[in-house]
Amino acid sequence: MDTSAQGDQGALPGVRGHRYAASASSPLALLLALAGAPASGQSLVELYRSARDYDAVYQGARAQYAASVARAAQARAGVLPSINLSAGASFTEQDLSSGGTSTSRGVNSRNVGINLTQPLYRPANWAAYEQSGLQEEIAQSQLVLAEQDLVVRVSQAYFDVLASYDSLVLVRAQKLGVVEQLASAKRNFDVGTSTITDTREAQARYDLVVAQEIAAANDLEVKKIILDQLVGQAGSSPTPLAAPVVLPPLAPNNVEAWLAQAEAMHPAILQASRGVEVATLEIRKAQAGHLPTVDAQLGYNITTNPQNTTSSTPSAGKTRVGAASVGVVFNMPLFAGFATENRVRETLALADQSRATLDNTRRSVSVSTRAAFLGLVSGASQVKALEAAEASSQVALDANRMGYQVGVRINIDVLNSQSQLFQTKRDLAQARYNVLLGSLRLRQANGTLTPEALDALNATLALDGRPAVDSTATGAGARAR
Repeated sequence: MDTSAQGDQGALPGVRGHRYAASASSPLALLLALAGAPASGQSLVELYRSARDYDAVYQGARAQYAASVARAAQARAGVLPSINLSAGASFTEQDLSSGGTSTSRGVNSRNVGINLTQPLYRPANWAAYEQSGLQEEIAQSQLVLAEQDLVVRVSQAYFDVLASYDSLVLVRAQKLGVVEQLASAKRNFDVGTSTITDTREAQARYDLVVAQEIAAANDLEVKKIILDQLVGQAGSSPTPLAAPVVLPPLAPNNVEAWLAQAEAMHPAILQASRGVEVATLEIRKAQAGHLPTVDAQLGYNITTNPQNTTSSTPSAGKTRVGAASVGVVFNMPLFAGFATENRVRETLALADQSRATLDNTRRSVSVSTRAAFLGLVSGASQVKALEAAEASSQVALDANRMGYQVGVRINIDVLNSQSQLFQTKRDLAQARYNVLLGSLRLRQANGTLTPEALDALNATLALDGRPAVDSTATGAGARAR
């Protein structure tokens, strides 16, 4: 049986490899699977910046924003003058009859002109112009939401890699502990101080841990692929948390303050609010179908009839006519088959829908903010509880080992204590990452999340030469370092 660990296979990029050495005389050495300090890993901010320039979802959102701004600007043309240049040429064949005499002639004509139209009174156009400014704000809100989503997705992928790595290292550390118990059980059986049951129990636990190690290594590779695809870099290397772990505090520690910020700043609420205003202006546009329109027109046109001949009668000669015109055009719709009335009814119903959407958005934001706040508070309390549970599990493992050596505990007691300790360590590591992500999700829920929020998470990483947290270290080992 191969009782050695698998070296550095699957090690996290940016963290030095770790050598595992099982020593029967040093139980602590079996638990210290991480002894290196972080090398040249990448920070969360670095990988976010890379993802911002690469992620297809965010790039699509930016393109949609640019398209929405251009679409909104199109409405401004309705209140600005339009100028048209026209030119044409024609040939007309004329048949003339007079006093019993018939003649025919062909007439060539050419014309060129420039005409300007300036809307003076068009209520629908002015309503569309006012809508354009609101639609730009809506587009900006959508882009902000996309940016917030990118911040959370990058952070989630970043900490998923770290959590998977922690899980793999802890499984391997547990494997080393099981190896020691298996070796001890075999020695005791050989000298007749224990039964074969202890050996078989340790062997079964070893086989289970090997299966868990394979699954953890695969999960780490999958998480790396997801992060690489998101940031557009092969072999991205997230930096682990620094030791000691100091989680950023929750401020303000009052859910009502977060709710007030959400009401004032949440992009989704702003978007829904502007949607109500757009719908109100749409009603004005529909009602404008009953109103007249007035336009000013200014033009200059030149028409020429060059000299030509026909089959019977020559033309009188070349003529050129230049005509300048200025005027006001009034148009009053009288009847459109009830289209205008039904269009007004439609916009009134759509306005009611947009107001309902606004109410629903506010309620959803409130629920999401409260849930994220409570989740973050609960997560912070869970971290403290798991830290206490980790210390207690370590004490229980030490006691069971001592009891096994003096014969008051059996091998399965030690194995169960080891499993409990390492499961607690995995839960603690995951809980810490959940708190860090929870701080971002709370800001996303109340609409105040910005890329600058990543700076607080960056401060928890092992940057600038600080040591990385060792999630496998025992309490004594941690104090020694």
